[in-house]
Amino acid sequence: MEGEVLLKLSILIYSLGNGGAERIVSILLKELSYKYEIELILMNDTIFYEIPKNVKIIFLEKSNPKEKGFSKLLKLPILGWKYKKLIKNSDVSLSFMNRPNYINIFAKLFGSKIKTIISERAMPSLQHKSILQGKINKLLIKILYKKADVVIANSKGNSFDLIKNFNIKSVRTIYNPINIINCNKTNNNKFIFVTIGRLDKGKNHKLLIEAFNELDINAELWIIGDGYLKDELQQIANDNVKFLGTQKDVYQFLAKANCFVFSSNYEGFPNVLLEALNCKLPIISTDCKSGPREILAPDTDFKTQTQNVEIVEYGILTKVGDIECMKKAMMLIYENEELRYNFEIKAKNRLEEFRVENIINKWEKIINE
Repeated sequence: MEGEVLLKLSILIYSLGNGGAERIVSILLKELSYKYEIELILMNDTIFYEIPKNVKIIFLEKSNPKEKGFSKLLKLPILGWKYKKLIKNSDVSLSFMNRPNYINIFAKLFGSKIKTIISERAMPSLQHKSILQGKINKLLIKILYKKADVVIANSKGNSFDLIKNFNIKSVRTIYNPINIINCNKTNNNKFIFVTIGRLDKGKNHKLLIEAFNELDINAELWIIGDGYLKDELQQIANDNVKFLGTQKDVYQFLAKANCFVFSSNYEGFPNVLLEALNCKLPIISTDCKSGPREILAPDTDFKTQTQNVEIVEYGILTKVGDIECMKKAMMLIYENEELRYNFEIKAKNRLEEFRVENIINKWEKIINE
């Protein structure tokens, strides 16, 4: 309504590069920008996603991505103080991912009186494994996160981890949203397995490539994504493995595929599984913590992890890190047309819970509390 005073919302994230958390922020900006006065505060000038014109962009700093961890640690209080001054006229401060979350809390510790919401996008116990840096991050999470007014995790598994292992009480779960679109399927002469994700150790493309290499079938494996392991992975891949790089429109490739495969060792909440469901693809995923089981087998205990190959309501879950299980699941999907069809007709029904309007309503409720 004309003349209505809008709630002022500050959103802090490292960058708006090509990533899962960044994608969620881009959706929030689009959906909330006409309901709130929003300022987007970035720490790096990488911008991959479109930003609404009525959203003000502010840079807390323009950091060097190669900056050393010790320097980043020392700067946290300084950036927290700077952030406190930037958001002095805001009503709510919302941050995503570890460093922005720490800075958001430091602003509160330095006297910011506005509502502080932080969002954890991964499972800290599994994400922070390195000896020194991992211990520092875990300590910061344990000390700082409980100072927030609300901590939002993007899966039940991540919420459980924060509560059980970090003693954080004010945790809520909000799943990632998806814009449901028509995905026009096309046929290929070959059976196409496709996967999407950063080429790093956590996504474990090595397992997927090695499993695919051992299958004697008329198929291709398409890998969408980029990362520091690209050269190493290309060396072990056979000629039927295609590296497609980062793609802005993944649906054009999902539409041509016959099965989505996912080999992660751990996750926060894999948006790519929702994108695959949107294209009615059968899904094979490692039963990693957390996310895949909550998406593909919602009626089971999210804390369960299969030790073999498990056919569930909306896909197939396999044991984490097990090549033989992945091979078995891929052959099962490749050979069983009836099973593929069964997953295809169920896929769209599963997406209803993740519709943008349903998820945005949950965010609004917490922002407005």
